[in-house]
Amino acid sequence: MSPEKMVHMANQIVAFFNSQPGTDAAERVAEHLSDFWEPRMRAQLLAYIDEGGAGLDPVAIAAARRLKPVTA
Repeated sequence: MSPEKMVHMANQIVAFFNSQPGTDAAERVAEHLSDFWEPRMRAQLLAYIDEGGAGLDPVAIAAARRLKPVTA
């Protein structure tokens, strides 16, 4: 997937969880990414963050750092 689309999707997920009651949006975003993003998508997100993560919401970056390492 294009980096632009990936950033847009990740930021939409963050916006949703930021609008919900609760305090730990990063944890809930991480759970969503683990449950619904395939391993290749998670690996791409982590690689994008390693390259600087331009345009990603800080909560998306914090969530991605909570993901288990991708081995696929």
